Amino acid sequence: MAIVVFDLDGTLIDSAPDIRATANDVLSAMDAAPLDLAETISFIGNGAGVFVRKMREARHLPEAREAEMLRLFLDGYENAKDLTQLYSGVLDALKVLQGQGHALGLCTNKPEVPARAILKHVGLEPFFPTVTGGDSLPLRKPDPAPLLATCDALGDGPRIYVGDSEVDAETADRAGIPFLLFEGGYRKTPVTDLPHAASFTDFAALPDLVAAHA
Repeated sequence: MAIVVFDLDGTLIDSAPDIRATANDVLSAMDAAPLDLAETISFIGNGAGVFVRKMREARHLPEAREAEMLRLFLDGYENAKDLTQLYSGVLDALKVLQGQGHALGLCTNKPEVPARAILKHVGLEPFFPTVTGGDSLPLRKPDPAPLLATCDALGDGPRIYVGDSEVDAETADRAGIPFLLFEGGYRKTPVTDLPHAASFTDFAALPDLVAAHA
């Protein structure tokens, strides 16, 4: 059986609307114009700190306000879940993989507390005994350390990483782990330009892809 580790935002869940709402609360407090959804998605992927920096720069706010903006963002982010939805087919695919005996884990750049909160909210908490967030270790993706630590915590077996983005592809490549690319997330680069073992648009295909690359 395999160790199958997943990214979260843009892979299992469409969380951009909640991230946008949290960001716009911060921008409102700064008397700055709100983000639209496309801007929000373009800033997602490298963790909350990078997201807030990009947001601040896009609104030409002074760097001196970044720490305050990050604090406000993280305060709101912990409970930002009402607009988040599972991608179609995720729950069924996880049930199949778990039923086949694969060990499942989560490795995300979302901070660990909101990551766990959203897993509970959307009903995925039982599938993921191991969760590595963007603040769980000193390093975050695309450094391979969080992915490797997640795999190590899940035991022995062939390793696979499932994600949606450039950051995920680089992380898997640097870790030497086969990468299965979900095409429906927040990727900005053509599929053909990203290193991956296989790609998919329908989560119903995932169990067979895992079997093929385990």
